[in-house]
Amino acid sequence: MTSSNLPFVVKRQQRSSAEIFRIDHAVIAGWTGRDPAAREKHIAELEALGVKRPATTPVYYRVASSRLTIDDRIEVSGRASSGEVEFMLLRSGGVTYVGVGSDHTDRQVETYDVTVSKQMCEKPVAPELWLFDDVADHWDRLTLRSWATIDGTRALYQEGPVDTMLAPDAVIGGYLNGAPLPEGTAMFGGTLAARGGIRPADRFDFEIEDPVLGRRIRHGYEVIALPLA
Repeated sequence: MTSSNLPFVVKRQQRSSAEIFRIDHAVIAGWTGRDPAAREKHIAELEALGVKRPATTPVYYRVASSRLTIDDRIEVSGRASSGEVEFMLLRSGGVTYVGVGSDHTDRQVETYDVTVSKQMCEKPVAPELWLFDDVADHWDRLTLRSWATIDGTRALYQEGPVDTMLAPDAVIGGYLNGAPLPEGTAMFGGTLAARGGIRPADRFDFEIEDPVLGRRIRHGYEVIALPLA
């Protein structure tokens, strides 16, 4: 089993600390919409790209933990990939943390094998975490946003509250038949429909906002498209 060691700043309500987290497993939870209409909208926008609708929902895709990165640039094959903002749950030392990341995915590969498409690209994550216990009582107030920069123009790409996705206990519970999130596991919790449809970008920025405690976790990365021979 391979593992990744990533540095994060853990923001608690009263203090912050820099810590190294060992991540043994990375899981991308898909089709996690809490609202059937919103879930269907995301399924439909992917169907428009040729992606088959799932037989059941949610679906859990495993990717190599080494795909997680806090770097501010990634390299991809060609120009058929795009990012999408997702909340991240990380279990370490018996504690659950909340972060935010981008499930950057190769959309061309996704049309014939979703699992392989998830493995094709790095998964950028913000180098900051919150304690889940600090946000648990107002979880549904958290908001996700992303921006895509295309040909020099930055535009809002996604925006919405996390309550459009299944709650953390439901996302985790569906993974291993009700078992808790395993130690050393990072799980992405689902995404929002894209404004204007899914499309590649030169840069992707994303955040999770906690309006109750007045804070945000932000990150962004350049997308370097490598030529296809």
